[in-house]
Amino acid sequence: MATCDVCGNDYDKAFTISGPLGAGTYDSFECAIHALAPTCSHCNCRIIGHGVESDGVFYCCAHCAKHSGVKGVDDRA
Repeated sequence: MATCDVCGNDYDKAFTISGPLGAGTYDSFECAIHALAPTCSHCNCRIIGHGVESDGVFYCCAHCAKHSGVKGVDDRA
């Protein structure tokens, strides 16, 4: 069994995710998202979709980017 790096659960179906910033072991996608997904600079939610990036700052959507002063972004075109 492996132990989740986020919640500490010892789980027989835990999995490992490896990436350019390192690797971790998780018992659920929820814990993996909590550990790996960037946070929206406006509303602080985890970005699990495409999101918006402007000048190295991440937002969960165009709405949050606009509220932070980013111009030229739309959720729909």
